[in-house]
Amino acid sequence: MKHLLRRIGFYLLAFWASVTLTFFIPRLAPGSPAANIFARLERNGPVTPAVKKAIENALGVDTHDPLYVQYFKYLQNLLHGNLGVSTSQYPASVVGVIGQDLRWTLGLVTVAVAISFVLGTLIGVLAAWRRGSLFDNLAPVTLSFLSAIPYFWMALILLYLFGFKLHWFPFANGYDTYTYPVPDGSLGFDLSVLQHAMLPALAIIIATLAGWMLQMRNSMVTTLSEDYVQLARAKGLTERRVMLAYAARNAILPNIASMALSIGYIVGGQLLIEVVFSYPGIGYTLQQAVVGNDYPLIQGIFLIITA
Repeated sequence: MKHLLRRIGFYLLAFWASVTLTFFIPRLAPGSPAANIFARLERNGPVTPAVKKAIENALGVDTHDPLYVQYFKYLQNLLHGNLGVSTSQYPASVVGVIGQDLRWTLGLVTVAVAISFVLGTLIGVLAAWRRGSLFDNLAPVTLSFLSAIPYFWMALILLYLFGFKLHWFPFANGYDTYTYPVPDGSLGFDLSVLQHAMLPALAIIIATLAGWMLQMRNSMVTTLSEDYVQLARAKGLTERRVMLAYAARNAILPNIASMALSIGYIVGGQLLIEVVFSYPGIGYTLQQAVVGNDYPLIQGIFLIITA
């Protein structure tokens, strides 16, 4: 129990530190989250200080209060589950914007990670089983080279080759916005979503494949020397059964254990990929929020990423 309480306290402290940094860092940049709204209103005439004060209170970003007062107000609202109103997508709430965009991010990262995990694991199994072969010599080197390329560079390369040059895939948005101004859930819309997700998913898969492959190969090499694997071979079992049912089945455990730790790293890279492809996930929304000084939305997205 003491160890559990210590761990919970550590995570709460880390969460509080993240929330605090997320609050103060955006406010170091010049500008105000309500400045864009004021600019739009002033096109139709001057905006009085009283109106500006009312808008800032409605948005929950009263810049006239001292910074520490704003901070404690933010913590109080956070404890009540109130993340505020998005200033860049006013009058939409932060919870509504994140809820809409989070589906795209979770859908993309879930499919991409699943494909990357399965492919990387299978390649690692084959490389270890054929240790010293041409395949074993080429696969780790090739995949390690590709994984060393930063996420956004990989995304730009794929965008240039398959989007601009070959025109095989679209290179922006999450679906065809001209054919489907509003998502309707039809078969054509689903196929459009799949087509637009191909390049972002491919960028994630290529960037993460080497990690799964190398870890599985190393674990598989160790497992192949175990007594129970040698016994299975001595019994005359088929090579396929020994490889999959005895060696790979036990060697995959470290890969599964590291899945949770890898998700944070993959999601961090996916945010950049969404910006490159203008994919409608929380990464692209975060970039738009930073450009528009949308403090509540920035804080809400970082809150989700931290959690």
